[in-house]
Amino acid sequence: MAQPRSGTASKLDDDYYPAYTMGRASDLLGVQPSFLRSLDATGLLTPERSAGGQRRYSRSELNLAARVRALLDENMSLAAACRIVTLEQRLDKANRRIAELEAGR
Repeated sequence: MAQPRSGTASKLDDDYYPAYTMGRASDLLGVQPSFLRSLDATGLLTPERSAGGQRRYSRSELNLAARVRALLDENMSLAAACRIVTLEQRLDKANRRIAELEAGR
């Protein structure tokens, strides 16, 4: 069995590596590409671009999109769903920082 090239394993484990095209991302999420474009337009997602200009999404971004989709399925507006997801991200970041500070005592 061939060994992964240097750096390949870290890319596979990296939640922020932009590995998914818009088509693949929309297939995985069960949404239309227009849904992902709408999340780009709100600023919630900022996918990287390939040399040819194609959007490339990370697993982290796909998780955010899935969370927004779940909130929309609960009859939230897109603006409300994006705001909730943004606040959840900020809360997670704050909780991680608090844990770091408490561990340093």
